[in-house]
Parts: sequence; C-alpha cells; structure tokens
Amino acid sequence: QVQLVESGGGLVQARGSLRLSCAASGRTFSTYAMGWFRQAPGKEREFVAGITWSGGRLYYADSVQARFTISRDNAKNTAYLQMNSLKPEDTAVYYCAVGPDGLRQWDYWGQGTQVTVSS
Repeated sequence: QVQLVESGGGLVQARGSLRLSCAASGRTFSTYAMGWFRQAPGKEREFVAGITWSGGRLYYADSVQARFTISRDNAKNTAYLQMNSLKPEDTAVYYCAVGPDGLRQWDYWGQGTQVTVSS
C-alpha cells in the first residue's frame, strides 16, 4: 500500500509558476514509476507527465511540453511537478499516482490539489 499526498496548488496569474509536490509513504516509493494527471471541470482525467523509478526517462503531454518539468527525490519519497508559463487552460485538479515502471498502469492515487490560473 502507498499513500500519496499532493500539495502546492493554488491560484496564480497566467504566465506564473507553481511547484506541486507529491509525498509518498508506505511501500518503497523508489520502485514505482510516478505520474501526474489532471482533471478540469467537465473533462476526463488526462496524463500530464511521468517519470520512471530511476528518473532516467521522462514523459510529457504535448500540451505541457517545455513548460512543465517532472522530477523525483527517492531519498525524500517525494515527486515534483514544476509548472512554468501557466495558462488558464491548465486550470484543473492535479493528481499524482504511482505504478509499475511501464507507465501504463497506475495503482495508487493521491487526493488531488487544485490549480487555478487566472487570465
């Protein structure tokens, strides 16, 4: 069992930045791939970014490429999502999740943190 807690969300103006954190507890965090997802009102949850357990491979949705950066610190059992040049369309609840290293299956999810970008 892995427990995930997101933090760092909030209200920011367009072109601003936020850094989300995902703190993990329970089973060994470092053996899992980790992903960030988001869900905007009236829309389905979508993949934002993913990172393998070693941090050696990173994946991004086209919509956030070059603006968002995913990273992890296995010693701290924490993953991060640095979000720069934010746009109003980035407004959503952001979730972190962990799963096997293939980044195709997500076994545990956090409760989400709200990010609101004003124009």
